[in-house]
Amino acid sequence: MEEYKIELTVRKLKIEELSSVDNCLRVAAVRAAKQAYAPYSHFNVGAAVLLSDGTIVEGNNQENVAYPSGLCAERVALFYAGASHPGIPVVSIAIVAVKDEEIQDTVSPCGACRQVLFETEQRYGHPVRILLCGRDDVIVLSSAKDLLPVSFFI
Repeated sequence: MEEYKIELTVRKLKIEELSSVDNCLRVAAVRAAKQAYAPYSHFNVGAAVLLSDGTIVEGNNQENVAYPSGLCAERVALFYAGASHPGIPVVSIAIVAVKDEEIQDTVSPCGACRQVLFETEQRYGHPVRILLCGRDDVIVLSSAKDLLPVSFFI
């Protein structure tokens, strides 16, 4: 029998403790969330991806009455970044939820988005920092492995 120990470090910062780059990414995610198409859940999620060349790509959830035909904000942003900026590595992603024009407490990506984040790391050969942005705080994870320690690519 083999046994593995999984350790995780999570940082929780106040908004005012963010670097200027991370705050720009958070603001872009909020802007994206406010433009989401969420007529059924009324729960808008925005994601902003920072690429290694400094480009910020935004995405938001896109719902569809033929559930599960919609797509989460994280995958919209990551897939758009891959399609429009091929070969440029993803450095970090900020994720935020907005409901009734109010930023919500932190939300975490669904399982499918976790797997896409993990594969994005594999694709570019380095970790993607994840910022889970809430009203007052931001949870910072250093890698998608922190969200999905047991993945398809163990």
